[in-house]
Amino acid sequence: MARNRRSREEAQAVVEKVDGGLAELMPDRDRARAWTLLVDGAPQSHVDLDDPAYLDFEYQRRLGHVADLVAPAGKPIQALHLGGGAFTLARYIAATRPRSTQQVIERDTALIQLVRRELPLDPQARVRVRGTDAREGLAKIPDGWADLVIADVFSGARTPAHLTSAEFLGDVRRVLKPGGLYAANLADGPPLAHLRGQLATAATLFPELALIADPAVLRGKRFGNAVLVGSDKALPIAELTRRSAGDSHPARVEHGRALIDFSGGAAAVTDASAVASPAPPPSVFR
Repeated sequence: MARNRRSREEAQAVVEKVDGGLAELMPDRDRARAWTLLVDGAPQSHVDLDDPAYLDFEYQRRLGHVADLVAPAGKPIQALHLGGGAFTLARYIAATRPRSTQQVIERDTALIQLVRRELPLDPQARVRVRGTDAREGLAKIPDGWADLVIADVFSGARTPAHLTSAEFLGDVRRVLKPGGLYAANLADGPPLAHLRGQLATAATLFPELALIADPAVLRGKRFGNAVLVGSDKALPIAELTRRSAGDSHPARVEHGRALIDFSGGAAAVTDASAVASPAPPPSVFR
């Protein structure tokens, strides 16, 4: 392991090889005990150990809005996280909904060890971390266990193909309680073929859908993240819209007819046709 000094005397970067590549924990110059996790140069997570309810990344704030609205404020929930990173959303839910029960499924066991050592979880948080493939771990979750399933899985900055199919989403739907919410972090750029395909796929499993993203991403002007939300009940569109619009980087919420039009007649993805999400252009991380 190599440690490189940054400009802040009290913090050092941590650079370590993990299963998925080269992991870097970089101290936040503006927050005393906050860190950004990068893997092979791609930002994965931001964590503030002093304030786990603080969400720095745009897409994580949008996932946080979904987590806030899955149940009345402060009520404990059961949440499943597919993809761990630095456990940012698990920490957020533990802080905002004490006594919640959570499971994190992360394939990269070396990354788990690094995060546990350098950014330890609150010992009072009820968070179980399992080192296995997201789909294999999902298959072991009991039917109707989760109030919330968050999918945020990237390998080499791309979502693996086997986590983009209707069969995968069918298992997600199986583990959700009636009225539970599914939220996925998706990344795409022009011509948005991946995003449209994921919408078409989710529509085969979830009667209620919404998409939260920067308007420039939705217009196909640039590569970026979008949060897909699905449920078997009506979504809190008005509140999602208000919160997303009020962010420091405002987002738009699409739903209903506009979302159907946006999908543009794309075909649903199956295991047989699935491919990984597109790689981001090099300029995204500059």
